[in-house]
Parts: sequence; C-alpha cells; structure tokens
Amino acid sequence: MTEYRAALQAVLDEEVRPHAAEVDRTGDYPRSAVTALGAAGLLGLTSAREVGGAGLGLDAAAEVIEGLAGVCGSTAMVVLMHYAATAAVELHGPEDVRRAIAAGRHVTTLAFSEQGSRSHFWVPRSTATANGDKVTLNARKSWVTSAGEADSYVWSSRPLSGDGMTLWLVPSATAGLTVAGPFDGVGLRGNASRPVTATDAVLPADALLGEDGAGLDIALGVVLPVFTVLSAAFSQGVMERLTALAAEHLTHARLDHLGQTLAEQPVARAAFARVRTSVDTARAFLTTTLAALAGGDPAAQLRVLQVKAVAGETAVSVADEVMRLAGGAAFRKELGIERHFRDALAARVMAPTTDALNDFVGRAVLGLPLFDAPAVPDAPAVSA
Repeated sequence: MTEYRAALQAVLDEEVRPHAAEVDRTGDYPRSAVTALGAAGLLGLTSAREVGGAGLGLDAAAEVIEGLAGVCGSTAMVVLMHYAATAAVELHGPEDVRRAIAAGRHVTTLAFSEQGSRSHFWVPRSTATANGDKVTLNARKSWVTSAGEADSYVWSSRPLSGDGMTLWLVPSATAGLTVAGPFDGVGLRGNASRPVTATDAVLPADALLGEDGAGLDIALGVVLPVFTVLSAAFSQGVMERLTALAAEHLTHARLDHLGQTLAEQPVARAAFARVRTSVDTARAFLTTTLAALAGGDPAAQLRVLQVKAVAGETAVSVADEVMRLAGGAAFRKELGIERHFRDALAARVMAPTTDALNDFVGRAVLGLPLFDAPAVPDAPAVSA
C-alpha cells in the first residue's frame, strides 16, 4: 500500500509548505495542516485495519515524519507525538478512541515529562488516587506537545499502589487540567509544547492504559521504539532539506571575479561532501534500526537506544556545516536554512536526551541495568 505517499505529497504541497514559514514566524499551531493530514488518512496510518486505520508499520510512519520535517518541523513534531501516543492507545485504549484516531478525527500526544523529574520520564512525580470507580490525578507536566490542542494525552503517573509507573488516557477537556502558554521556542515554534497542570482532575478508573504499575513496560517496550525511530526520521528530514538548500546555494551563487560558482571551489566541495556523507550515514543507521525491529533482531533494543542520538547529533553537525557553507545568505530568513537549523537543535534536548541515551547505551553494552533505582525494572524487549 503506497497511497499514503501520494496523500502525503498532496498535503505537503497544498497545506503544509504554503504555511510553514508563517507557522515558524508566529508560533501558531498548524491546525489546518493537522486537519488535512487527518482527512488524508495519515493520522490513522498506524492504526489497525480492524478499527478503520491503514494498518501500516513504523517504516511508513518514518517516511511521513521525514517528509513533514523537511517542510515544517512543527507539524512533523505534532504528528510524531501523535504516532508515539497512538502506539499505547492501539494496545490498551478504548475502541471508540482508536476508531476516532483511525478516522483522523482525534489527535493524541504524550504527557510524560514533568517539572519534578524533568527529562527523566521514567520516574514520574505525578500522583493518581483511587476513589471508588474514579481516579484523581495531580501533576505538573512540562513541555507537552500539542498541549491544549490535542484531544487526549497519554499520561504517566505513579501507580495507584506500589512502585513504578502507570499510564492513563486523559481527555484534554478533563476538568482540572490547565495549560500554560504560549510556547515561544527557538525552533519547532508551532508545536504548542507547553506545561499542563492537573489539579484534582477526575477520570473514570477505566481510563487506565494497561495494568496499574505496568506503565514503564509500555513506555519502554511500545512507545519508546516509535518515539526514538520517528525522532531519527524527523532529524533525517531536516538534514535532507538542509543539504538540498546547501546544494542549491552552492550551484547558483557565483564568484564573478573568478567566473565560477561556489560549487567549483575545492574547499566548499569538500565541506559539502562531508555533509552528504554524514546525512547518508545517519540514514543507513535508521534503515538498519527499522530492519532490526521488523525482523525481530536481538540488536533491535540497542539500536532503539542509539538511533535518536545518532540522528539528532548528526543533524546538529550538518546544520552547523550548512550555515557555514551558505555564509551570510544562511543567516537571512528568506533562504530557509536558519529555520531548519533551529529545528535541528530540538532532538538533542527532547527526552530521552542525547546524554541520557548515551548513558543507556553504555549501560546496555556493559551489561548494567538501565536504571539505578531498584524499584524501576529493566527495559523489556522492544516491539515494532
């Protein structure tokens, strides 16, 4: 099934590209683009066919995110978080929400990071308290993508009893939720990444996703592979666009006193070659990771921990080199390089950060548990 590629291209051309610079300038949420993606069937891309979705896998989702990121990073991040949250909802969520997601009528997102534990999403400070057939949530969530714009949050808390983490599907209209704002970031300016506070927010007990206390297993085994792989695809899309803009500049900008383009200068060619090789190397790692997940390769878990860091750090390096290559032209907004440069910086600081992922990788290859706290279990085997 390749219809999604044509659908994506149509939405990119008709809705995303015409508004990308304005979304970046104003910081407005790309609502019209998200609506168009839903109508085109792309928000339900990974939803099961049994609920009306396309039933496609992570490789297709990665293509969508890469394509979006090369045009509008904000829209790409909104959809990335939607796909990551959808992975948990598909396994444990109610059928009506699954069908709404599949139909493109429902946007969901992750609400893991918190003020109390910051990017250490695996140790939530949020609380959930049972009261008969109801549950009361109290939390200070930070940097929730699509905050106040999504229809639901896949929300982490401490368990009702015992240690670990529990996940909930929280409607965004739940009484007691407040969203701070507006978001005014360096990059991804339209992704509405804002704090969400829960003050005695009451949910039905069946809003639970999975079993009480099993949230970390779901987060690490189901959500994390989707998030890290799609984060790498996001970085890949940004890098490809930056590389294309650099090539266009080098082949058109001239040194009239020499009668040559910048592309004919050996130093510039060598720098561009480094950029192209870096981008291709990151793509090879992403491709290998997708293949490992699809084939049940034992190396898949390690690749999942590595791929976001590899692509994110490469994107920062590539963005910096492209800025140098294009010189003063890149510093101006009209060329578009500086917008993608700013978007490239996000991956390294989004949880799990590059530093956290490198620590996880070091622990994994040295035979150590991923987490120090004895009450937090080791990461389970990942699933695509």
